[in-house]
Amino acid sequence: MDKDFWTGRRVAITGHTGFKGPWLCSLLRNLGAEVRGYSKPAPTSPNLFELAGVAGQVPTTFGDIRDTAQLTAFLQEHQPEVLFHMAAQSVVLDSYADPIESYSTNVVGTASVLEAVRRARLRVAVVNVTTDKVYANRGWVWGYRETDTLGGNDPYASSKACAELVAASFRSSFFPLATYAEHGVVIGCARAGNVIGGGDWTPHQFVPEAIASFTRGEPVVLRHPRATRPWQHVLDCLSGYVTLGQHLVEAPSRASGDWNFGPQERHPPTVSELAEILGARWGLAEPWKSSAGQHLHEEAMLSIDSSKAEALLGWRPRLSIAEALTWLADWYLAFQQGAAPADLVQQQTTRFIAIADRR
Repeated sequence: MDKDFWTGRRVAITGHTGFKGPWLCSLLRNLGAEVRGYSKPAPTSPNLFELAGVAGQVPTTFGDIRDTAQLTAFLQEHQPEVLFHMAAQSVVLDSYADPIESYSTNVVGTASVLEAVRRARLRVAVVNVTTDKVYANRGWVWGYRETDTLGGNDPYASSKACAELVAASFRSSFFPLATYAEHGVVIGCARAGNVIGGGDWTPHQFVPEAIASFTRGEPVVLRHPRATRPWQHVLDCLSGYVTLGQHLVEAPSRASGDWNFGPQERHPPTVSELAEILGARWGLAEPWKSSAGQHLHEEAMLSIDSSKAEALLGWRPRLSIAEALTWLADWYLAFQQGAAPADLVQQQTTRFIAIADRR
C-alpha cells in the first residue's frame, strides 16, 4: 500500500457503516486519502461506525444504493478517483429469511452503483466487493481460483455471484478496456473470505456470538462446529481491496477483472478450534457446545487461492490466523475494560501499516 499514491486521493465508499467500513475508512485516512461515504444507517446496535466516531471523520450521505439518482448526485459532487462498493446484504441466514431483499440489494444495488458511475461520467476505478462464496462449491480441499465456475447454493452466495455477472456485463457493455482512454472506468471484483476483527456485531456471525457468550461466561453455541472458512483479519482483507484499487488506477488493463484475497493458511482451523482459542482468553474451560436440531444449509468447507493477487499485485496477507485471533481478542478485551473504540481502531490500523511496510 503506497502512501504516496493515496495521499490526497479522492475516494468514495458505499456501505461504510457496516463492520468493514469503519476499518476501511481508518486504513485509507491513515494512508492520506480524502474519504466520503454513501450508505444506509448502521445496521446493528451497537455498531462500530457510531462507536468509533466515523461520521465525524468521514463526510457521509445516508441513502440506499438502489436510489440511482441520489447516488449519482453524490458521485458527481465528490468526483472520486477510486470507488469501493461494499454496500450489501451480507448475512447468509438473513438471505434465507428474505431472499428478495438480498437479491434486490446485492444484484440491483450493484447495477445501480455502476449505472450511477455511468450517469455521473466519472473517470474512476471501481473495486466491486463480493465474497469467496461466489464459487460453485464442489467440496474441494484446495482453494478456488478466479477462473473457477461461479455458483451459490444459498440466496446470499447466489446473489453475490449474480452481482459479479452484473459487473462483467457493465464492463463489456459500457466500460470495455479497448476504449478505456475514452470512458476512464475500470472495474475489479474483490473476493475475500470470512473476516474477523474488533467491533463486529453482525447477527448470526461466529465472532459476535462467541464474544457475547464469553463475556457472559458461557460457551458459544455452534451450528456447524466442524466447518472451515478462509479466516483472515479485517485489515488483511482490506489491504487487498486497497492494493487492487491502486493497481486499477495505475495499470487498468492488468488489474481489471476478478481477484481473490485469502489468508496465509492453506488449511484453516474449524469453527470449534477458533472457539477454543478465543475462549481460552476469557478463561473458559469448555468454550463451545453444539446446537441441537436442524439448521439451514451453510457450506461445510470454503477455501480460496490468492496466488494471482500475490503474483500480479504483489499483495499477500501479513497476519497469520494466530495473530489475527490475538488482535481480535485484544480489541474486545480492551473495549470491555473501557478503551475507546476509535483509539483501538487507530492503534491496530497504525500497527498493521507498519507491519505491512516491514514484511
